[in-house]
Amino acid sequence: MRLRTRLTLLACLLPTALVAQTLNVPPIQYQQRTLPNGLQVLSVEDHSSPTVTVQMWYHVGSKDDPQNRSGFAHLFEHIMFKSTKNMKPEQMDRMTEDVGGYNNASTGSDITNYYEMVPSNHLQRLLWAEAERLSNLKVDDANFKSERAVVQEEYRQSVLANPYGRLYNALDPASYKVHPYKRPTIGNIEELQAATLADVVAFHDTFYRPDNVTLIVAGDFNQQQLDGWVNEYFSGIAKPAAAIPKVTAVEPARTADTRQTLTSETAPLPAVAMTWLIPPAADADIVPLQVAAALLSHGESSRLNQSLVYRSQIAQSADAQVDSRVGPGLFNLVAVMASGHQTAEAEKMLLDEVHKLANEPIPAAELDKVKTQLLTSELIQRQTAEGKAFALGSAVLQEGDAARANSDLAALQTVTTADVQRVLKRYVLDAHRVTIDYQPAKAAGKGATP
Repeated sequence: MRLRTRLTLLACLLPTALVAQTLNVPPIQYQQRTLPNGLQVLSVEDHSSPTVTVQMWYHVGSKDDPQNRSGFAHLFEHIMFKSTKNMKPEQMDRMTEDVGGYNNASTGSDITNYYEMVPSNHLQRLLWAEAERLSNLKVDDANFKSERAVVQEEYRQSVLANPYGRLYNALDPASYKVHPYKRPTIGNIEELQAATLADVVAFHDTFYRPDNVTLIVAGDFNQQQLDGWVNEYFSGIAKPAAAIPKVTAVEPARTADTRQTLTSETAPLPAVAMTWLIPPAADADIVPLQVAAALLSHGESSRLNQSLVYRSQIAQSADAQVDSRVGPGLFNLVAVMASGHQTAEAEKMLLDEVHKLANEPIPAAELDKVKTQLLTSELIQRQTAEGKAFALGSAVLQEGDAARANSDLAALQTVTTADVQRVLKRYVLDAHRVTIDYQPAKAAGKGATP
């Protein structure tokens, strides 16, 4: 989800009328080309700072994990920082952190991305390093087992030890019946333990190839020099003859509401989550859905916070989120209860607030404020070269077109009350939901939602 719903200081300072007047937002100016081996290259010259970001966006995520081997895409997020033919383990850290920069990576349902920020005079070294990781990674038994142990420990910390980790980890398996999105990105301990080195090597050979990655460089560089370095380090990497496997599963429309109850040994209070299927990220309805989610839960003055947290005080938190993906995404509502309250109360109030938003007049000032906050958040991100690169990467990988990084901001400014209410009625009120009732183990069966 690129139109992040976080409140920022600048959003508070900008007058609401700015969105109503429609801002002429300067587009991200980028160059785009594709090498003969299929590598897609995007570049943005930005000389405002003597720094540069190098980002490798691989078109592979947890939806591409092998059957009964969830967590492979996430596993490779870690293995890529190990040794290559010409690099020692963790050498990427030395090439970035030791010169005042940094590096990181993330894995999602559709994407695995690796990114660095360094002083611009280190650009050539980073391009060489990313080409080296792409073409000469050591996928050996030692690297596989050490990083598998790291991923398994992440699972223990984020899912098992986190009081609400099991709830969030259950959203995808509960929400999808057919699509491989039903496999959580983090994987699970048992399936990772059952994996073999041969499984891992096959996954790497299948998806880590030049025609399955988008290289994005943004910052202080000379375009002609960048083109030469990219040609030098990447053009010689061969494109495999085999086709890249594509997910063809079609998630069926839901035919009924469903419900499940989970218990937690560590959760101090109950929680409830509801999900609805929504279109892929490239669909025009995603932007008004994001505005709807922001109206419900963006900031302390939002509807869910005012209703569930402040006035009734039945919940500690209440959130709405659009989880957009290359394929069908999710519209999620989640509430963590306050002491002494049950999930049935929150479930009713969450749906009541959605119904009000979808059917009653929305004050113009409220809609304009939320659109201003969303637009400002995106513009703040784009003040940096890294932020511009992330905007382009998300647009290319999720929506299939870098130009959407610019056109989505224009679309945001044109969202109307009618748009918000139309998408809520279509995808939420007139659609079937999955509900997860999350109960502390000690309270299960004692007043839990039926």
